[in-house]
Amino acid sequence: MKFMKLGSKPDQFHSDGENIRYIATELASDITIIVGDVKFYVHKFPLVSKCSLLQKLVAELSDDEINLSSIPGGPAAFEICTKFCYNMVVTLNAYNVVLARCASEFLGMHENVEKGNLVYKIDVFLSSCIFRTWKDSIVVLQTTKSFVPWSQELNIISCCVGSIASKATMGPSKVKWSYTYNRKKLPSGIEYDSQWNGQHVVPKDWWVEDLCELSIEPYKEVIIAIRATGVLAPDAIGGSLIAYASKKLPGLSHGSIQGVDVEKSRYLVDSISYLLPKEKGSVSCGFLLSLLHSSIILNCKETAREELMLSISRQLEDSTISDLLFSSPNGEMALYNMDVLHKLVRLFVDRTRVMDESLDDPEIGDASKTKVAKLVDDYLAEAARDPSLSSSQFISLAEMVSGFPRSNHDAIYQAIDMYLKEHPDLPKIEKRRICQLMDCRKLSTAACSHAVQNDRLPMRVVVQVMFFQQAQSAAANGGQTPGFPGLLPRGSYGSSRSATTNSDDDWDVDHDELKDHRQSKTTSDSRSSNVDKASRRKMRIFARFWSNKDRTGEHSSSDTSDSPASTSAEEAKEMIKAAGQIANQMKKKLQLTR
Repeated sequence: MKFMKLGSKPDQFHSDGENIRYIATELASDITIIVGDVKFYVHKFPLVSKCSLLQKLVAELSDDEINLSSIPGGPAAFEICTKFCYNMVVTLNAYNVVLARCASEFLGMHENVEKGNLVYKIDVFLSSCIFRTWKDSIVVLQTTKSFVPWSQELNIISCCVGSIASKATMGPSKVKWSYTYNRKKLPSGIEYDSQWNGQHVVPKDWWVEDLCELSIEPYKEVIIAIRATGVLAPDAIGGSLIAYASKKLPGLSHGSIQGVDVEKSRYLVDSISYLLPKEKGSVSCGFLLSLLHSSIILNCKETAREELMLSISRQLEDSTISDLLFSSPNGEMALYNMDVLHKLVRLFVDRTRVMDESLDDPEIGDASKTKVAKLVDDYLAEAARDPSLSSSQFISLAEMVSGFPRSNHDAIYQAIDMYLKEHPDLPKIEKRRICQLMDCRKLSTAACSHAVQNDRLPMRVVVQVMFFQQAQSAAANGGQTPGFPGLLPRGSYGSSRSATTNSDDDWDVDHDELKDHRQSKTTSDSRSSNVDKASRRKMRIFARFWSNKDRTGEHSSSDTSDSPASTSAEEAKEMIKAAGQIANQMKKKLQLTR
């Protein structure tokens, strides 16, 4: 650390208690200067010869006391200036130079009063030493917050900010000064990168840790100045923000803010949110979500939260379930704040629409949509454990990504199964609505095996899965299967479709029989290869009956099909008869198997 020593005489200041300071000389003091609670017993001549303010006050003095309680820096600053006037030894460094500079300005210790006065000497020290030193500039900038607006008017803040920003944007190969660096990578996982400066290896983010010593106001000014240069990449600035937030907001990564100063924490979160680069990937999605969580807890500005959500939606596919499980606000029974994810997914969906319509920005591809769909499915599986989660909330979130591509529907099936397990008293109609979220044709073999033995699913869904298994088996054995339509209509981007479903009583098959049928699947599969043409015809009629029933049922919506089915009364009777025969055959086979 740089320092400057002024004066040559020994220090002759003495104390008499805590509130009295005097100079031990043969001459008695002839003036008393009051600064706050401290009285200084000094002599007029040394002070008046260097301070224009005291020249004026002494000329107007009616008694022997002058009150200078408004001097910046208080008693400590006045003592430094007084020692300089007496030519006593005084040492200036990065910690007290701002204090001395503001006090000397207040007292008017300029060159027009006496050559080589204190203001001139301090300005030379600042420009030739402090502003050229990395760590001293940071220390000085930190001390300026106690002397605003003096430090602003004297351009000390702007000079410090400019010095720090210019050094931070230098290439690592030019760094010849000391800095603090105690880690190989930032909390966000930014890769360690470094360059040789001729003496040792210098990491690219060498400047980040020292800036964490600044309070938020000077830190903001430095980051704004660094960003204005355009030299550093957005992810470098983002790395600095992550490191700063990790130090100033303990517990941020865990979605909680430690400490009792809510106002200070709120201002920190709002300020960091404001400083975030707009470029995608400049900070991790996990950090953005932690910041959003803190913003909600601290009730930060609505505009800051909206900007955070927009940033998160641009890289939502990179988030994890643990990042998205926001605790519910105080006073609510729900375990998780599902409204947050609902808004984030809505922003993502809206953005995909815009991108799809423009056809000139491949930023959001099928891979991102698939990740978001899987994310929502996994989130629903976790949120389904909440007994207070309504079916409408569950369905609303799931339907928002129903049109997104998926390799299979196993994840949404797991979410549905968990919800039915935790909500055993759910009405049948709600069970059917929830089960419409999955497509039985897209379940894996393992998921199908679980579904046919799942007594929580509506009977119709279980039979649908069994039919799909049989159709797959027939196709695998070289047989022909009818073109089976989507048994559970799917929406797109949140459109809600409904279809007529048979009631559970329409199927004269119980779950025990279905389980036995599943256990005897090997025997049934071997017999299925000998099914005659009449059985195949019945199966095709059954499929056609089901398809037409879904499209023309009393609950079907206008968007279920492009045109209504036109089936004659005779055909309908034949289909119903065939469906009944198939159901009876299935029951008989199950009884024989048992």
